[in-house]
Amino acid sequence: MSEEKGTDLTTANNEVVEKIQKELAEAMGGEKRKKYSRFVLAALGSIPWVGGFLAASSAIDAENEQGKVNDLTRLWLEEHQGKVQELASTFVKILTRLDGFGEEVQGRIESPQYLSLVRQGFREWDQSETQEKRDFIRRLLTNAGATARCPDDLVKLFLDWINLYHEAHFLVIKEIYQNPGISRGGIWDRIHDTRPREDSAEADLFKLLVRDLSMGSVIRQHRPTNSVGQYVKQQAKNRGSSSSGLMKSAFDNTEPYELTELGAQFVHYTMEDVVQRVEG
Repeated sequence: MSEEKGTDLTTANNEVVEKIQKELAEAMGGEKRKKYSRFVLAALGSIPWVGGFLAASSAIDAENEQGKVNDLTRLWLEEHQGKVQELASTFVKILTRLDGFGEEVQGRIESPQYLSLVRQGFREWDQSETQEKRDFIRRLLTNAGATARCPDDLVKLFLDWINLYHEAHFLVIKEIYQNPGISRGGIWDRIHDTRPREDSAEADLFKLLVRDLSMGSVIRQHRPTNSVGQYVKQQAKNRGSSSSGLMKSAFDNTEPYELTELGAQFVHYTMEDVVQRVEG
């Protein structure tokens, strides 16, 4: 019995692969589906529900004939039908971009190292609750296939960051990226219309976002460097208070923030299109 079930799931997996490869062939030409089959198989193998999707489709067809369709099964299939279509669309977007670089990226995208990134990436893609995070993963996998400038360990770290951080964190990152040297108050004012009280939940949340990203080495307060990149010591300042006797504001306008080099690479690989061709 278990052997028959395994055969059914294998057949279902093959049908999903054929469906997606057909869309790839229509979008990119008939020869492309074989060229990128390892990519597609690696991605599909990392997504738990794919194996059961068409097996459930076959079961519901049989139930339809008997007039015994389970509403829950129907809803599940409808939801995952949309996911299959979105998955195919994501494959087409990634592989169309990579295909534009010609044969020079073929070895890279068939390598065990890159396919490992594809598996991890699509596991995260499947679990992402927002389109923004799925787009970050799509761009990251595209850039990781097109260039060797970013080590694979960093790509894995960036996938972890996409999973770890909330959309509110990414808003802060984007503002600092677009406005290097911006203060906390400047970041808040560009995102929101009014400033809340210092003792409000909104102020506490904003301080938490900045602290998370600072501790995660994504952003930092600006620090001057010398000609060889060493950080220059600055005169110690009295922290936590001012001449007015008040604590430093959550929306401070004096201390400039910038992305770390690691944070800048994260933005470069997840929020921008293909960055550079893979090196020979």
